[in-house]
Amino acid sequence: MNDSKLIEHIKQYIVLNETEVQKVLTYVQPGQLKKKEYLLKEGQVCRSNYFVEQGCLRMFFINEKGVEQITQFAIENWWISDYMSFGNQTISPFYIQAIEATMIYAVDYFSQDELFRAVPPLEKYFRLVLQRAYAASQLRIKYLYDLSKEEHYQHFITGFPGFAQRIPQYMMASYLGFTPEYLSEIRKKNT
Repeated sequence: MNDSKLIEHIKQYIVLNETEVQKVLTYVQPGQLKKKEYLLKEGQVCRSNYFVEQGCLRMFFINEKGVEQITQFAIENWWISDYMSFGNQTISPFYIQAIEATMIYAVDYFSQDELFRAVPPLEKYFRLVLQRAYAASQLRIKYLYDLSKEEHYQHFITGFPGFAQRIPQYMMASYLGFTPEYLSEIRKKNT
């Protein structure tokens, strides 16, 4: 597991010696999810922060009309969690589900502070990762206001071409705030 994507990812941000790598590995729990399996369901408390080693996850809620609204995806080398539920250990309004068979590493709420005490540089790593994720969320909101729906679609498929090929079109539509029919119209115009 020393050559895991998790350790490689951490080492992109901070320096870890072999002792620290071994400590990290004692605190993270590997897991496997089958396609469509849930890590979190609405009404549960989010107990862990999840790193995607391989595969793809989505985070969504179900709106008042009963329609799924995807707020986030996570592919290899991305973290995902309901940070409000995780940080406060309160009930989540979200679901986290595997889109494809997925391998993860989980850091549970009760172990995270112990991990930070055992390997202090990890606080910097998580700060940097969360800053990047927050910045991406801010840009996403800006694009929702600034770009036309067609421009928003174009930005998504050019910015994340491999990713756009991995997710079903109805999920892409949900993430972009479109109906599947509208996304189909945009795609027809662009072919």
